[in-house]
Amino acid sequence: MPRRRNKSRRRRKTFSILSGLEALTYASILSEGVTGGNLAQFLGGATDIGWKQASGNVGIGSHSDLASGMISTGTGQISLGDIFTEPSLALNTMGGNFQANILPMAFSAFVTSVGFSVGRKLLRKPLSSVTRNIIHPVLGKSVRM
Repeated sequence: MPRRRNKSRRRRKTFSILSGLEALTYASILSEGVTGGNLAQFLGGATDIGWKQASGNVGIGSHSDLASGMISTGTGQISLGDIFTEPSLALNTMGGNFQANILPMAFSAFVTSVGFSVGRKLLRKPLSSVTRNIIHPVLGKSVRM
């Protein structure tokens, strides 16, 4: 019986610009659907979530706790600071947004997937040329289109 080779194949670790853009697009779809804002607003948005005393018409246009007369504020767009200051309110709002936007997010993700797949196939030669003539000389062999 012949001896087995112990050499394992090593793949060159490369960064794909198009795969990075696709991942950023998916992150943006999720961020807009769940938090109500884009990635920049999620990471650096205002920390304005909280509760205030209800006056007048309780519960119109906002989440409300009718027993205590308190209404939530700042739930239109959730930021990372909101999650740290009022985690229960922020996560409840995000859960409601997720349930309300699951179908539009799924449709957007599907269209994004098909778009990137078709785009890669249609633009194979131009992307290869850009990678070979611009990306590799400037950024090196570890980056590809």
